[in-house]
Amino acid sequence: MKFKMNAMVVVLFMGMLLFTIIPMANTFAQDAPVATATDAKPTGPKTKTFLDMILSGGPFMIPLGMCSVAVVALVIRNFMIFNRNKLLRPDLLAQIEQLMAEGDIHSCMELCRSYPSILTIVVEGGLERIVTDEINPETVKQGFEQAGRSQMTRYIKAINYLSNIGAVSPMLGLLGTVSGMIKAFQNLSLGAAGGGDAIAGNIGEALMTTATGLVIAIPAMLFYFYFKNNFAETMSILGQYIGKLSNALETGAVSGNIATVENREV
Repeated sequence: MKFKMNAMVVVLFMGMLLFTIIPMANTFAQDAPVATATDAKPTGPKTKTFLDMILSGGPFMIPLGMCSVAVVALVIRNFMIFNRNKLLRPDLLAQIEQLMAEGDIHSCMELCRSYPSILTIVVEGGLERIVTDEINPETVKQGFEQAGRSQMTRYIKAINYLSNIGAVSPMLGLLGTVSGMIKAFQNLSLGAAGGGDAIAGNIGEALMTTATGLVIAIPAMLFYFYFKNNFAETMSILGQYIGKLSNALETGAVSGNIATVENREV
């Protein structure tokens, strides 16, 4: 059910993207009616295809196109990876807690290695600090914290890439805008043949790159905050679980009340 809801979110944003680009392209694509000397009646508006409008954006549409593909790929990848049950493995919590309460460190580490996830890697990182038969809870907690920071840094990169693209895309669009306006003023000052059409094409290039940069940046930033907030919640739940597991290791008592994580993706 949660996967279907997340799929609906993707479809919604992609729909917003298409409904923003297509009307915009159709608006910019319309030229003035063409009239001849022998026929005073207009022949009707001349329109360009969506591909023509993309090509009219000039060379800056190439990096912008790469950014759009990267956003879609990152969103799909993040929905596949940031499954909260896969990250926290609530099905293993009771077994890990029981082994830690019994002091069976070797079996607990073997279990963690067999089912890699954020939870099991963090637990294994803490248990690796136990090098003698004597267990030092403070040393183990330091191992938990270090492994947790390492995993958070690893997973947050894919989320931060969306923020990077959201920041770079408008600047690429603005650079294309500046380039198009420079060409327009050059044609205006030189009085090039067909100057009106050339200037209009340059201005169209400028507007197209600006709009494309914004259309890419807005969904990228929305998905960035969506994944970031939910991943922060996942890490908060992980901290609660590690605290209970640390208590089981220190006291030898099983709490028996570790909550099951809701079956959903971030």
